[in-house]
Amino acid sequence: MVSLLANLFIRNQNDTKDCTVRQAYGILCGAVGIFLNLCLFAGKFLAGRFSNSIAITADAFNNLSDAGSSIITLIGFKMAGQKPDPTHPFGHGRIEYVSGLLVSIVILLMGVELLKSSVAKILRPEDLAFSPVVLAILLCSILVKCYMFLYNRKLGKRLDSAAMLATATDSLSDMMATSVVLAATVIAHFTGLAIDGWCGVLVGLFICYAGFSAAKDTISPLLGQAPEKGFVQQISDIVMSYDDVLGIHDLIVHNYGPGRVLISLHAEVPADGELLALHDTIDTIEHELRDSLKCHAVIHMDPVCTGDEETARLRTLVKGYLSEIDESLTMHDFRIVTGPTHTNLIFDVVTPYDFPLPDRELSNRIRERVQKDNPNYFTVIDIDKQMV
Repeated sequence: MVSLLANLFIRNQNDTKDCTVRQAYGILCGAVGIFLNLCLFAGKFLAGRFSNSIAITADAFNNLSDAGSSIITLIGFKMAGQKPDPTHPFGHGRIEYVSGLLVSIVILLMGVELLKSSVAKILRPEDLAFSPVVLAILLCSILVKCYMFLYNRKLGKRLDSAAMLATATDSLSDMMATSVVLAATVIAHFTGLAIDGWCGVLVGLFICYAGFSAAKDTISPLLGQAPEKGFVQQISDIVMSYDDVLGIHDLIVHNYGPGRVLISLHAEVPADGELLALHDTIDTIEHELRDSLKCHAVIHMDPVCTGDEETARLRTLVKGYLSEIDESLTMHDFRIVTGPTHTNLIFDVVTPYDFPLPDRELSNRIRERVQKDNPNYFTVIDIDKQMV
């Protein structure tokens, strides 16, 4: 159904990097979610009242909260698609994450309320009514939630949307929860065991887990999580495909919401190259990054001495020393300043965030290793953290 509606109402639907297309998919999925969840609420509410089951009734209100969550998601995608303005020059894309966070809060609140009512049902159990109609409604609900899980997961991965993936997780937990309710109803009918309240507790725990997972997936990008390794590799492959670029470093990815990414990096270029030609190359790279990855790129040129054999020899020597200390260490901006009594080796070292040595101790180890074989070589080192 969603694919059919997308074919009818979404133009250029395959261009998922486009903010307008993302907005259209978000609104469409939100509208479908509202409709399906309202239908499930009505069916389960009637089944719960007829069967006197707190688990079924609670599951019905969970679907009602899902409908409210779909409304929040729809509004979130609509607001996230607003154009940039003077106060938000990079757009409003992070509203999509905020809407996902609000959805997760609603899910958590519903889970807590269900746990409370289920505990009361355990303390004061009641007989459940059984009928084929109740079973049919629950089975239908499981199938609908399975469908919602599949299309939300498919589109969530396609759009790289944390909000849609969280909705998919919520649908999966609802499907499992309703399966537990169905099992409790059947068991109570054939064995007389009053496990309705206990099953309600399980449903509540499922809902709380879904809410926690959704919150985690939306808070992380709001706090500024590291970019995916695949995206970083794409950037590196594009930049390094140009002959004038000798290396890249200080890559930073700023995420202002899905489809709204700003990247900055330093590109090492030959110091003896023709300035205007190098500038033209950098402009070309920026345009290719924009067109291929749908991001805004700012590249700083770092001139690197390539014609001096002594500089090249010492650069290779120091790289070897860094590898001896730890394979994860990299360096850039290497240059030398020669004096009458000693030579200064000036360079930046990049370390991972989980690197065990303090910066000062690492600098001392590099200096000691360099001077062990070369007493007249001094080191001037800046240590940076690996940004991606």
